[in-house]
Amino acid sequence: MFDYIVVGAGFAGSVVASQMARNFGKTVLLVDRRDHVGGNAYDHYDQSGILVHKYGPHIFHTNSRDVFEYLSKFTEWRQYEHRVRAKVDGKLVPIPINLDTVNSIYGLNLDVQDLEAYLESVAEKPAVIRTAEDVVVSRVGRDLYEKMFRGYTRKQWGLDPSELDASVTARIPVRTNRDDRYFTDTYQAMPLHGFTRMFENMLDHPNITLALGLCYRDVARCVKFREMVYTGPIDEFFDYRFGNLPYRSLQFKHETLDVERLQPVAVINYPNEHPYTRVTEFKHLSGQTHRKTSIVYEFPCNGGDPYYPVPRPENAILYKQYEALGAATPNVHFVGRLATYKYYNMDQVVGQALTLCSKLSGATRGEMIRKPAPIGSTAGAVKSEAN
Repeated sequence: MFDYIVVGAGFAGSVVASQMARNFGKTVLLVDRRDHVGGNAYDHYDQSGILVHKYGPHIFHTNSRDVFEYLSKFTEWRQYEHRVRAKVDGKLVPIPINLDTVNSIYGLNLDVQDLEAYLESVAEKPAVIRTAEDVVVSRVGRDLYEKMFRGYTRKQWGLDPSELDASVTARIPVRTNRDDRYFTDTYQAMPLHGFTRMFENMLDHPNITLALGLCYRDVARCVKFREMVYTGPIDEFFDYRFGNLPYRSLQFKHETLDVERLQPVAVINYPNEHPYTRVTEFKHLSGQTHRKTSIVYEFPCNGGDPYYPVPRPENAILYKQYEALGAATPNVHFVGRLATYKYYNMDQVVGQALTLCSKLSGATRGEMIRKPAPIGSTAGAVKSEAN
């Protein structure tokens, strides 16, 4: 008899399994249909010995001290600030839009005050901001919207920005200075030895049993358990009773090249002509030294593994039906991006999982996080370069 069966070995499921086993002595069976832990954050060494992210780049950043301290129990860190360029009119320009972006695209020599005035002059102010298009044109005008956002969004979502909720672009900043960091969070770092090693450390406990490469329904029929924590798609859990919740998926094309470095930054976005949305070069993320380099192209698509809930009002209404059904289902707890049909960053998923553990145990998040680090942990260390 297990205290918990946890479905999904990504961030949400792994944090819950680890916390309930380590802090509260619960027995946990962790099930995943894939043959590895880590979910979409899984990384591994390719045939050339380069650390790559199988399911596209995962960049850790957070403003939550609690989340950073919690994960630091299971990994050392490599300090890393993410930078992205976009290929626009044959030039590589910073994204998010900043002073250098505008000057480079239009051949201008604006300063901060000039840029503020320029953006105000080109901005289109709709009476009500409802869509992803409204958000962007109200900030940077129609031309920058067309060059930087519309094509990328159409590829990413298979819909025009005018058909998507404002939340899609609302979190993308526009800067009037020269700060070219993609994120400005307090904590920005990458697990020193990769995400997979961090997950392995997190789940290395005698109370945790792994069942990988298996369907949780088959496993659940064969074992006894008291409660379930489910992190998969909520519509799938209920056999699509109200219909399918729409998701966008991704296809990846990995390549290893016989050059030491290909790109000036880790990620280059291609908002316009190309069929892919971005190209990632992994050595920027890891700091690894190698005579070759590995990259991945991303092609958004329908079908395949669910990655991104599609933010449209009708989908939110459909999810609310599943949410109510989940709330009425005894001894099953839904947590994570797919189970709550919302696009969360990694740190937000960790925070949500810690909150669930607090609810299940009665302990506060602070009490759980202040528990001593596991034996052999390398808690809290941040290094400037990977070993």
